[in-house]
Amino acid sequence: MFVWTEFPRQLLQQNAQQAEQIRCLTEQNQKLTEDNQKLRERIARLEKNSSNSSKPPSSDIINPQPPNAKKKKRRIGGQKGHPKHTRPLFETDDIDKTVIHKLPAKEVRRRGLIPLQQTESALQQIDLPEKFYTVIDHRVQLYRAPNGTLIKATLPKEIRKAGLFSTRMTALTGYLKARCHMSYSTVQSFFDDIMDLDISQGYLSKICTQKLSCALQPAYAEVGQRIRNAPIVGTDETGHKNPAYKSAWTWCQQIPEAVFFYISDSRASQVLINILGIDYCGIIICEYFSANKKFIKSSKALVQYCWAHLIRDIKFLLTLGHKTLKRWAEGLLKVLRKIFELWKTRYRRHQGRYEKAIAKLKKAFLRKVRRPPSHNEAVNIKKRFIDGVDKCHFLFLEREGVNPTNNLSEQAIRFVVIDRRITQGTRSWAGMRWCKRAWTVVATCARHKRSVYKFFLDALNAPTRVPHTQNSSPQNCERIPHPQVYTL
Repeated sequence: MFVWTEFPRQLLQQNAQQAEQIRCLTEQNQKLTEDNQKLRERIARLEKNSSNSSKPPSSDIINPQPPNAKKKKRRIGGQKGHPKHTRPLFETDDIDKTVIHKLPAKEVRRRGLIPLQQTESALQQIDLPEKFYTVIDHRVQLYRAPNGTLIKATLPKEIRKAGLFSTRMTALTGYLKARCHMSYSTVQSFFDDIMDLDISQGYLSKICTQKLSCALQPAYAEVGQRIRNAPIVGTDETGHKNPAYKSAWTWCQQIPEAVFFYISDSRASQVLINILGIDYCGIIICEYFSANKKFIKSSKALVQYCWAHLIRDIKFLLTLGHKTLKRWAEGLLKVLRKIFELWKTRYRRHQGRYEKAIAKLKKAFLRKVRRPPSHNEAVNIKKRFIDGVDKCHFLFLEREGVNPTNNLSEQAIRFVVIDRRITQGTRSWAGMRWCKRAWTVVATCARHKRSVYKFFLDALNAPTRVPHTQNSSPQNCERIPHPQVYTL
């Protein structure tokens, strides 16, 4: 016989069991959600590219971005409607040899043609000589003194110091090594295959690291002095391969008229002190890196932190899968888009209205960035805009000539990155010293559209040289002396 008093008791037991099951399932679901979110963040970090991080664009080759379907492709070569560009003909003084092609004598007689004195240019062709070099045998006259002693004439000092390679050959060797990203083995192959010259790699290395490096020291010193005196300097750094050091770094400082490279075994702020000086009071454009921040605190310099790096960090938040984080990042990017659109059109706007609109947008951005969601990435971005530090991001709005990004420095240092990947770095301090001087000359000549080969030639022919010491240490050689010979 069923007892009605037991029915509520069974229901209560079932409810308790179901509540326990619901609690367990809720905990499992919450754990799965957290694990799923961690997995999403891990995937997002692995899929970082140059658009949402500081990774170089070359890394996108492994995981390329999808092409823009809206962008219309155009065919390779000259475009329809564009004027044709042809190479101008050589002048008469530039022509070394003239060949006149005539009709066969039988055809001339058959057709009754009369040869004229005039000829017409049909094609100007550039050819290479069969032998690419000339060997000069410098001999000295012998004399017999009245007492019977044999006297020899003295060899000119510049010829004796040049050695096996003349100044032109030395300049060509340096050009192939520094400008063409050739390793010493490749330069050796060039001389062997093209010029039919058997030259050892040791001699090629000696030409660059000793002779030409010494000749470039005055120009390198002058560029360093210009960087010290510049009102606005962009700075960046990248790794340098050298087995003699556990780690080496190539620092790049650039201004509109010059680029300066400095190789050190340190990535600390002391390197910036060595380059710019502790009393530097200009403006530095750089990324948000600890060495840069420490130098700014210890010097009188102002700073403009790179917005390109920060925008990529904000874009990375969109890939993490947090809805709140995504809305916060999208809001920041929306305000920044308005700030930069307004800044780019500042010359076409009323000054008072422009300043008022910029101040309003800046206030809106700071208010939003200082209220981030509870996520480590967002909190790290907030720390960049605490009171006092926020001025280091908006200096480009107040000072004319200040770039909001450090893209120019990254473009200047790209040449060094390419050289490092091809030549595999250096193996000694003499090699690093040669690299920083040669790279400085190459990059600065590019700014002035000047021939690197001719500059090397002028440096070798300069009357005054900085003395080269074999026992130079990194500490002594990295000091920046005053300019001594000529300007870039």
